[in-house]
Amino acid sequence: MKSMWIGGIILIVALMAGTYIVAGDAFNLGEDYINDLTMLAGLAIISITVFVALKYIQQIKNDKAGGELAEDNWDGIGEYKNPIPTGWGLAFIGTLVWLFWYWTVGYPTSGFSQIGQYNEEVLEYNAKYEAKWANADEATLKAMGESLYLVNCAPCHGVDANGIDGKAQNLTQRISKESVVYAIKNGGNNFVTHYPGGMPGGLLYEDADINAVANWIANGAKGEAPEAFTTGTCNSCHGDDARGIAMVGPNLVSYDNDMITAVLDDGKKGNIGIMPAFKGMLNETQYKALGSYLRSIGE
Repeated sequence: MKSMWIGGIILIVALMAGTYIVAGDAFNLGEDYINDLTMLAGLAIISITVFVALKYIQQIKNDKAGGELAEDNWDGIGEYKNPIPTGWGLAFIGTLVWLFWYWTVGYPTSGFSQIGQYNEEVLEYNAKYEAKWANADEATLKAMGESLYLVNCAPCHGVDANGIDGKAQNLTQRISKESVVYAIKNGGNNFVTHYPGGMPGGLLYEDADINAVANWIANGAKGEAPEAFTTGTCNSCHGDDARGIAMVGPNLVSYDNDMITAVLDDGKKGNIGIMPAFKGMLNETQYKALGSYLRSIGE
């Protein structure tokens, strides 16, 4: 019996040495507590497994069944009402303790995680990107915006930005007459972040007034504004020249940076359909670049 325990100890040492040889290069005690715990857990598993195996080998060789039999039996085969093995019970409780520690205190809430590392690297890259292009000139922004447009916008609005089969807006002009008519009749609350008040529908109800305002805006708000625009309270939100008022109403004449930011942050819904938001996918510099490019193709 003594030789069996000595053999068990030798086996444990051999398995630990093998583990260290295989994983030792990636393990430095104290460098990362997750690695420390992993290595300690591995060593504990080796020790517990060997000693438990030896214990039950010993029991198989020496112990005899005993204890109180249960009343029920199956074809003469009964079952003892013995308590669970102490080691099994302790291991079960220890596993639960470790589980709750892991969920509440341990990895990954307070330690390293690949997701956390990815997020940190993305933030670092974005900071370098914005710093590099913070003072980019208009030509640089336009070229950058064209690349962004082709990747993010062209699949719906087309390579030439003329829209596709009426399912995406023609971006070579700020807004179409049909879109203006739709907005006047139905209102809109697309840009909740930058223009939280939204626009109620039905401010104009005469077709002649609606058409006059829609034609004037769709043609770039050139010349004198129609009377319906000023008397119908359109100018109180969009300004007398229809170029918008910050946090009140968007620019209806051109794609200024506030308008681009509002569309990309919140997406929009209009007479054609729904455009998804791009918030978090592009940074502030890229917003400006897209605005520069869209203004250039509309000129």
